Amino acid sequence: MADTKTPSTTSNRRRYPRVPLSLLVQYKFNSLEEFISEYALNISLGGMFIKTTEPREKGILVYFQFTLADGSKLIEGLGRVVWVNQVDINNADKVPGMGIEFINMDEESMQLIEEIVNNNLKKGNVIPETP
Repeated sequence: MADTKTPSTTSNRRRYPRVPLSLLVQYKFNSLEEFISEYALNISLGGMFIKTTEPREKGILVYFQFTLADGSKLIEGLGRVVWVNQVDINNADKVPGMGIEFINMDEESMQLIEEIVNNNLKKGNVIPETP
């Protein structure tokens, strides 16, 4: 994997617009684990949100990979858990999962994510910021 870095400060977390995406992502937290498969619900140039009832703690590194919906390209990289939504039985609107910040991806993977985001933005598909 080439060493293309992405912005990685918490202040940049919402610097990029998020677009809705329902895509099966495989991820693991160390090289000895089996891959876990869950769905990403949104993506931006800076990261993605993975829906899971068992999110890991903030700061942990995660290796991820997913294939485009048409099955044509594998996108892979290294990310970091930057925020977590735990399961909340008192708030059904709060989706459990974890926000993953992209910290190292090859150039082709970043270009594909940029294409996905830009195509959605052109269609007006953007997730509004929450206060």
